[in-house]
Amino acid sequence: MVITVVMDQYGNHANGTTAAARHFVQQMRNRGHAVRVVTCVDDKEDPNIHLVKEVQFPGFMKLIYSHGMVFGKPDKKVLREAFNGADIVHIFLPFFLARASKKIADDMGIASFISFHLPPEHITQNIRLGRARFITNCIHLHWRKMYNRFTHIHTPSEALKKILIRKGYKSNIHVVSNGIHPDFTPKEIEKPLELKDKFVIVMSGRLAREKLQNVLIQAVANSKYNNKIQVILCGGGMREKALQKLGDKILANKPIIKFCTREELVNILNYADLYVHTSEVEAEAIACMEAFACGKVPIISDSELSATSQFARYPQNKFKNKNITDLTAKIEWFIENPDRLKEMSEEYAEYAKNFSLSICADRLEDILLRVIAEHKEKQNAIC
Repeated sequence: MVITVVMDQYGNHANGTTAAARHFVQQMRNRGHAVRVVTCVDDKEDPNIHLVKEVQFPGFMKLIYSHGMVFGKPDKKVLREAFNGADIVHIFLPFFLARASKKIADDMGIASFISFHLPPEHITQNIRLGRARFITNCIHLHWRKMYNRFTHIHTPSEALKKILIRKGYKSNIHVVSNGIHPDFTPKEIEKPLELKDKFVIVMSGRLAREKLQNVLIQAVANSKYNNKIQVILCGGGMREKALQKLGDKILANKPIIKFCTREELVNILNYADLYVHTSEVEAEAIACMEAFACGKVPIISDSELSATSQFARYPQNKFKNKNITDLTAKIEWFIENPDRLKEMSEEYAEYAKNFSLSICADRLEDILLRVIAEHKEKQNAIC
C-alpha cells in the first residue's frame, strides 16, 4: 500500500495521539508499505514529510502550544502532491486539515479513513469549562457531520465507541488499541539510592487539567504512609508549576516532576512500586498501558468519561473519580499487601501482551485493506 497520513502535529512528541500516529507510521513501514505524512510540525528525520503552515489564533497560541496542539492550514497543492498515487488517506485529527483532506481525497478518487482520538471533553476541560455538556454536544454535532462522511472510523477503546454511537455517529466503528511499544517491558532496574527506602508511586502523561494529578498528590498527603511515599509525575505541561507548588506544600517528600525520554520512563516504571491514573477524560491512556506492560499494578479513576478503567482487573485497581479518600485507601491497601501486589504485577505484565504494538498494527492494516477494497468496488460500480 501507499498510505498518506494526515496528522497536524506529527513532529510534536508531547501527546498520546502523536505517539499513536508515529507508531502507526513505523509499523506500516516495517510491513513494507510506503507512508507519507502531511503535517505542520516538521520531523527532519523523516524524508517523507509534506509540510503545511499552521493556522494562527492571535492571543491564544501560547495556550494552544501548552497543550501540545497545533492546527494545520490546508494547502491544496501540498495535499494533492502528498495524495498523488496513494491507495488510502488516513486522517488522525478532525480539524481544518482533515476536512480539506477528505474533500481532495474524494475528488482524486482515493480511499479515506479517519481515527477518533480526541473526546470533546478534552477541549472543554482544558479551557476551564469542565464537562460543559452543551458545548461538548455542539462539538460532537460539528464533528459528526464530517466523520459521517467516512464509511469507517477507528477508535482505540470500546468506551469511546459507545460514546460515538450514542452521539449519532453512523459509520462503521472499529475498536483497535493504539498498542504498547515493545520497549515497555518488565526489567530489573534498581531504585536510585535516594529512593531505596521509599514506596514509589508514578503517573505519566501531560500535566493538564483533565489529568487531575492533584488528586494523587492530595491522596498521598492524606495517607498515614505520607512519609514513606515518593510521588513521581512523568510529563510536561501547563500545570507543572501548580502541581510542584501543591506537592511541596503538602507531601512529606517533594514530588519529582519532569518530562522523561522513553528510556527514562521505562526505567522509572520498572523501579516504581505502583502506578496511579487519576485522569477524568481519556480515549484509551497509553500511559497506563505502558505502565502495566512494565508490570506496574495500576489504580485507575472510574470516570465515565475515561476508557482507562477498562484495564481495572480487580476492585482494588479502581477508585471513585476525584475521590481522594477512596484513592488513599486503595494506595494503603497495596502498601499493606505486598504479596498481592507482586501477584498482580505478574498478571498485568502477561495481560499487556494482548496490546502489543505489532498485534494492533496487524488489525489496523487489515481494516485499511478492507477500506481500499470497498472503495475500489464502489469505483468499479460507478464505471
